[in-house]
Amino acid sequence: MGTAERSKAPGDGAVTRTAVRRGTEAPDRDIPAGGRAAVREGGTARTRSSNRPLWVEEPARRRRLPDPVRTAAVRAVLIIAVTLLQAMVAFLCTMAGSWLAFPMVISSVVSTVVATWGALDVWVTRQVWNQRNGVVSTPSSTARALRRERRRVRRQEKVAARAQARIQRRGGAGQLSHP
Repeated sequence: MGTAERSKAPGDGAVTRTAVRRGTEAPDRDIPAGGRAAVREGGTARTRSSNRPLWVEEPARRRRLPDPVRTAAVRAVLIIAVTLLQAMVAFLCTMAGSWLAFPMVISSVVSTVVATWGALDVWVTRQVWNQRNGVVSTPSSTARALRRERRRVRRQEKVAARAQARIQRRGGAGQLSHP
């Protein structure tokens, strides 16, 4: 589990290999690099210059596809890959003059129709999902305005129900003033 490093020996210009061994446990980020990465090479100690991570997490640019849409997309990609493979085999069989050329051409045509259906299935599934689950909220989105209006109406109903309950608790018969 070591990695080889190249280094020049001082003086003669010859290149020697040294192996850097890593421990089986995960590195601790709070321990300085010199305390853990020192390698003995002929009596001298070498340390890593910095403790940089292997990669940096970046936020996703786009949101993940919904499950039904992703499933349809994977299915479409597999169908299209098989279609391309069949078309290539049909072409090669035709060039070779094989008896398999005609059946492969027919299956490639059928597979092309199925691949077109698969691509359309992704598009339709995405449209249906968006219609059922709402659109992405943008300032011009009508779905956002409708949700805001529904929340406002619900809030008013709650306030009215609380006021009515408060009046009834005080012993009134639902009247604001007595006759």
